[in-house]
Parts: sequence; C-alpha cells; structure tokens
Amino acid sequence: MSKLFIPRDISWLSFNARVLQEANDPSVPLKERIRFLGIYSNNSDEFFRVRVATLKRMIEFSEKRKLLNMHLEENPQLILDQIQSIVLRHQNEFNRIWEGIVKELKEHKIVFLTEKRLSKEQQLFVRQYFDEKVRSNVIPLMIESIPQLPYLREKSIYLGVVMRKKESSLHQKFALIEVPVSVVGRFVLLPVKNGVQPIMLLEDIIRFNLPNIFSYFEYDHFSSHIFKVTKDAELDIDNEVASSFVERIEKGLKNRRKGKTVRFVYDKEMDSGLLEYLIRRQDLTHSSNIIPGGRIHNYRHFMDFPDVIHSRTKRRSSFTHPELVNTSRVTEVILKKDIMLNSPYHSFNSVIDLLREAAMDPDVQSIKITAYRLAERSKIVNALVNAARNGKQVTVMLELKARFDEEANLEWKKVLEEEGVKVLLGVPKMKIHAKVCVIKKKINKKIIQYGFVSTGNLNEKTSRIYSDHCLLTANRNIMADVNKIFSYLENWKNGNTPLKACKTLLISPITMRAKILELIQNEIKNATSGKKAGIILKSNSLSDKILINKLYEAAKAGVEIKLIIRGIFCAKMENKKFPIPVKAISIVDEYLEHGRVMMFYNKGKEIMYTSSADWMVRNLDHRVEAAVPILDKSIREEINNILEIQLSDNVKARALDNNLSNDYVKTVTKKKVRSQVETYNYLYNKTLKA
Repeated sequence: MSKLFIPRDISWLSFNARVLQEANDPSVPLKERIRFLGIYSNNSDEFFRVRVATLKRMIEFSEKRKLLNMHLEENPQLILDQIQSIVLRHQNEFNRIWEGIVKELKEHKIVFLTEKRLSKEQQLFVRQYFDEKVRSNVIPLMIESIPQLPYLREKSIYLGVVMRKKESSLHQKFALIEVPVSVVGRFVLLPVKNGVQPIMLLEDIIRFNLPNIFSYFEYDHFSSHIFKVTKDAELDIDNEVASSFVERIEKGLKNRRKGKTVRFVYDKEMDSGLLEYLIRRQDLTHSSNIIPGGRIHNYRHFMDFPDVIHSRTKRRSSFTHPELVNTSRVTEVILKKDIMLNSPYHSFNSVIDLLREAAMDPDVQSIKITAYRLAERSKIVNALVNAARNGKQVTVMLELKARFDEEANLEWKKVLEEEGVKVLLGVPKMKIHAKVCVIKKKINKKIIQYGFVSTGNLNEKTSRIYSDHCLLTANRNIMADVNKIFSYLENWKNGNTPLKACKTLLISPITMRAKILELIQNEIKNATSGKKAGIILKSNSLSDKILINKLYEAAKAGVEIKLIIRGIFCAKMENKKFPIPVKAISIVDEYLEHGRVMMFYNKGKEIMYTSSADWMVRNLDHRVEAAVPILDKSIREEINNILEIQLSDNVKARALDNNLSNDYVKTVTKKKVRSQVETYNYLYNKTLKA
C-alpha cells in the first residue's frame, strides 16, 4: 500500500464494510438492518461490475493505465489479490449477520422455510402457487446437451440442478433454471398459522417442484444450488463517425451483455462436478473472483423485504421548508430570496411545485433543466411534459451515460420528444453531472430568471433517503452562469467558451479544480502568516491526488481541516507533521449522505460552496459539474450548523484512519449525538417557529 495514499478500491471496500456495520448494529430497526444487507449486496455487485472489471482490463491492457486513471505505483494484480481477501472476509461476516437476523425474525414470529420444512398444508399451497404463478416463467436448460453455455444475466440468480437416479449415481444430468424474480418477486408469503408468518424464497418454491418440472426424465434424486455472475459493465462505445450518439449508446448496452464474468458467487454446498463444469464453461480460472457463499444470493432484493415486521420506529417524514409554509406559490418566495432545501428533511415536493407552477404560469416562456437519474414514475417529467403542452419551450439535458440508468434515460428521451420537448444528449467523452435549472418568464416586457443548483438528482424516490442540498434562487449572476452551461450543452461543437465565461459558478472541467487549489492556497497563506485558517469539506469521495497533496500541504502549514467523507477516502490524514490533527469522519446511517459542501475560513469572511462534484479526477476533469456559492448569510449559518452537528456525531460517525479500521468516533462528552436525528430536529424546530 502506498505511503501517501490508500488505493481507491481498497478504500471503497472499507466504505462498504461500514454499510455492513449498520446491518450488524442492534440499535438499528430489524427491517432497516435487512435493508442494509441488501444495500451492501447491491454495492458489491456494482463494485465488481465496474471497478474489478476495470482492474482486470488494466492487467490485460497495461498501456491503458493512464487512460483509466490507474497510477503506475498501484499494481492492479496486487489490488485484485487484496480485494479477493477482503471480500471473502466480508462474506463470512455477512453470513454471520444474516444468521443472527434469521434468529431475530423468529422472535417476531417470522420464519424462513425451505423446501424440506413444509407441512402437508404448506406443500399443497406451494404446489398450487408454483402452478399458478411460477411454472409458465420457468424454462429449464439441459446445459450438457447444448454446445455453448447460454448467456447468464448478471442481475439474475440461477439454480444449478443435478439430476440422477438413486440406483445409478453415475448417470447424472446438469440443468440450469433462471429464477424469475423480476416477474414473480423474490418473497412468497405462506398462510399465517398460530400467529407465525412463514416466508419462502422463490428459488425454494422451484426447488420443491423440481420432480414435477423434470418428471419427463424419470429422475428420482435432485440437488440444486444457487449461483450468480457479475460481469464487466463498462460501456465500450466506439467513435464511428457514421453512427449517432444514441445508436452508440444502444450498441454499448448490447455489448454489455457480452461482458466478461468478473465474479462468480455460488453456494459452497454445490455439487463439485457441477461447480467445475460451470467454472470451465465460463472460461474462469481459480484465480478469478470465485466466491463461495451461503444458500442465498442476490441479497439486493432484501432492500424491498416484505412489510411483515411490526416496529414502533418509523422513518421520519419530510416537512416543508419554513419559508414556504405560509405561501401558495414557491415561485413568489424565490423571486424575493434564496431558499436552501436540505433533503430529505425538507420536502422535495417544493422542487416539483416550482416546475408545476412554471408549467401553468402564462408568463413563463422557457424551462431548461439537466436530468441525470429520474424516478421510475417521474413527477419531474410530468411537470416538464405539461409545460411543453402549455406552449413553453422546454429543454432537457438527459445524460444517456448515467451508469446503469442508460436504458431508462433512453425511454425518457422518447417520452419527452413525443411531447415536443427538446432533448439534449450530452457531450462525447464527457458526462453532464451538474444539477441545474433555469426558468425564464416575462413580466411587463422584463425578463426574469430563476431556478436552482442542486447536489442531488431530480428523483423524488431517492430524495426521501438521500441527504442533499438544493439552492432555489433568482440570483442574476447565478442564473446567467446556468444559461451559459446550457449554451455550451446546446452548441458544444463550437467549443467551451460559454463555460469559460462563467463568473459565479465553479465549473468542471474548466475552473473548479483551479479555484479549489487557489482557495486552499489562500488558507495556507493565512496560516503561515499566523492567522486562523480552516477548511471544512463534505463529500461523497476524496480520491484526487492533486487535491489530497494540497490538503497535506495545508495541514502541515497549520490549517485546521475537517473532513466528512461518506465513501472513498484515499488520504492518509494521520500524520505527526500536522500541527493541528485533521478530523476525518464518515457517517453511514438511515439517510445516504450525498450533499457536497466546501467551506473556507478566509479570515472570517467565509467562502462556501455546495456542489454536484466529488473531489475525484472524473468529477473535476471529465464531467460538467457546478458548484454554487452560498451568498445568503442565514443559509451559510444554517449549513455551518448542520456541518457542526455532523462533526459532533458520536453514534454513527466512524473515524477515517490510515488503517481503515472503521472504529466508531469516541468523544469525551456523555451526550449521544446522532447527527441525522439532530439535524432533523434542528431544521424541524425552525419550521415550527415559522
């Protein structure tokens, strides 16, 4: 491991270990602990699909190291070996936690049944359920008789079946069944008896019915075990001049189906012959990420565990921002003053209301907005469609390269264009990650502009669990820069001159990195002059080595640095050469900490930005991002108070040390501070006073 930096991928695994800690925390409600297991599993899948796949390609194409942002001092094979070791350790911990949760479920009179633990009544129910709901969706494949192993979907789970006759174990056959979770659902609730709620997983329903499924072959002994595959998910989009950007995205999605297997997870009790067969037919070797596990796989479905656990604790409800409580129109308030929505504490409905009002307002001429990830049944899209129907000029920058949302965004493209919305499709080799909106209206021959700059996606579903900041504003300088962003997006072939002209917003890849370095340097200058100097950074990830080195320089100069980093953290901030110890924490709790804030002390005249960008190479150099200055003193004070609450967390905060220990923060005070609860109370009390 580097003396100066923690490898990005190893740091990410440490973050996912913090998610696993939440599943193991007895103070977390049982259903939430199950959900955290699902989040951990989903995170792991994406990690292997993207990062491990990249490392494997790094090894195959060593000349692409710089292109893929893998520094030469990091040996990809060594990191892969570390990943394998860490993942196996996490898998054992995961299985232990799940076994404990199963015991707790029994205390709640909720039991998991397998195909071998059914009463006669339950057997009858399972047979009937299979015949009515499952049978038509099950298509077994006799894999030994086909020349090539069929395409294995990575989001699916499979039953590997071994069939034989008791009198002759030599004659056996292998079969494959894709478990139709997307059609039927993973969890089957059996009839309640004596107050006990039995649950079966869909694969166990199928297991019970194997003799029925394969009755034609007259086998009398069946064994079956679950496995799943994870594949390289990177879109290899070529640059053929003749094909349109959309066509290339669609081609890339098709190619994703051909991605190489980068992880094979299986039930460790699987028949050895079948296991060797599956490994061989997928061209895997024992040096690949072949991970033995328990009976159950694809725990990501457990994020939607059935609502059968009766708990007194419920998720706290969002509330309306105090400045918007006593008004019928969000627009009227924003035209007078800036409003900062801190979701999920403040309701995201205010953003939807803003767009709905614009859709109906006869004075509104146009709406321009960026969209990265949208909800499945998007109210944002509904508002934009209605605006177009009402004669407004609506422009939507729809990022088709939003990873794993490409297909959904292609569908939204069709919906929007059918309604007359102008859809922009981004810039080649550049993701549009900025979350901005500008609404233009004309009153008495005067043009008025207002909108927002946000740290989060326009997704009403995730807004209930993602912690973000959204500045609603009519500030002329901010809106002028948002217009320049759209000028670039609409005419990117003419160059990035509009982005260079932005005076108020920090824009990636043009000004943001340089301005951050300048602001850090200013704090260094103040510290070396004996003045108070300080930096607070809240971000999802901190991995950019140029900025990390600048923070090291600042820490050595005596700048007080406080870091709140949820995920990837590549800095080694424990250093005896730092006169003021750096405080670095990660908060993993009920809400996903997603907002980004930068605060620089600046001799007491604080400079603060909220941003869509993490401190990562991809955000600063390969994406269009926006950071907005917080000019309103009361909003700066509010965000500062939230940051101080988070920095005081001694319940859900983990110290980010050089050894990736993930130890919970310990403080001398006896008062327990759980920052998300305290932040909710702080903001809610402000609403009560409205």
